[in-house]
Amino acid sequence: MFDTLVRFIRDQYRTDDFIPLHAPVFNGHERQYVAETIESTFVSSVGEFVDRFERDMVQYTGSARAVAMVNGTAALHIALQLAGVRRGDLVATQPLTFVATSNAIAYCGAEPVFVDVDRETLGLSPKALEAWLQESAFINNDGECQLLADDRIIRACLPMHTFGHPVALDALLDVCKRWKLALVEDAAESLGSFYRGRHTGTFGLLGTLSFNGNKIITTGGGGMILTDEGLGARAKHLSTTAKQAHPYEYVHDQVGYNYRLPNLNAALGCAQLEQIEAFVGAKRVLAERYAEHLRDSDLQFVSEPPECRSNYWLNAVICKGREQRDELLRAANEQGVMTRPIWALMNHLPIYAHCRRGELRNAEWLEARVVNLPSSVLPEFQQ
Repeated sequence: MFDTLVRFIRDQYRTDDFIPLHAPVFNGHERQYVAETIESTFVSSVGEFVDRFERDMVQYTGSARAVAMVNGTAALHIALQLAGVRRGDLVATQPLTFVATSNAIAYCGAEPVFVDVDRETLGLSPKALEAWLQESAFINNDGECQLLADDRIIRACLPMHTFGHPVALDALLDVCKRWKLALVEDAAESLGSFYRGRHTGTFGLLGTLSFNGNKIITTGGGGMILTDEGLGARAKHLSTTAKQAHPYEYVHDQVGYNYRLPNLNAALGCAQLEQIEAFVGAKRVLAERYAEHLRDSDLQFVSEPPECRSNYWLNAVICKGREQRDELLRAANEQGVMTRPIWALMNHLPIYAHCRRGELRNAEWLEARVVNLPSSVLPEFQQ
């Protein structure tokens, strides 16, 4: 049934060999910059490429400050701490996400509250968040969002821009403002995505990026916090073991983290970031081809939301149901074309099954139907 789709994908990638879901492209200055780092001997967390990578990211995203981290999960952990999330707090987030989103909340000693997503964005639904808050919370005398059931505080809201498609940020910001929630954006998948002309990760109090090997640009492993100057300075301090500047003494003024990105990885990131617009352009061409090929099929292609420019990090289709989903996964993978289902809902994992949640009708519907298709930059754009 899916032989035509498999052949279409093979035609795009011009190969009969195994096709991965997403592979990095190293056709820029990667080797040169990494070699310069090795020659300098500054391969760890101090070096010119770390500073350069942060400056370049500020210029590209429009954020006031960018702070490089060892990975995206570490960036989320620090961002949530800086947003005020503490032990015992609750953080509203989506169940349809990679597990790192919930794990970062747990690192703070807090607990996720799972709120439904919108089918159009695959991300956290402002309407579902408003409905859950109306039913479950109130603003207390201290101006905090508190559960009706007990004295626990809902401190923040953590949406994730799924596969690079921006969530409904304006409406979400409005809900967060009225309910006194700090908005922290998990923009791990959305470097190169814009909501109404503004880069994702720059709308909330803080935003985070990931540069894992499967992301649109990679540093091998790595992440970034996007925020203002004040919180950025605090993020840098916390991520460098909270060490105070001194010519030779070791003075640490609080519990910090060894979360800084090594210079070696930053060198790779600088070269990759130089190519980001070419990568996005190539991936958008592929998305257009998928959409056209699937126009009259049973599969619904996931397109960018209105007034957004998505990076189409991972292309996705919505099947008619779980049976068709499983058939597509089996047929493609048996023929050497990697496809993957969307993540299991976080509340379906034993580690988060106990967490509070609203009605998750859309998330459950999507969990049973979404499949990712190969999304690497096409060979014709790798010249």
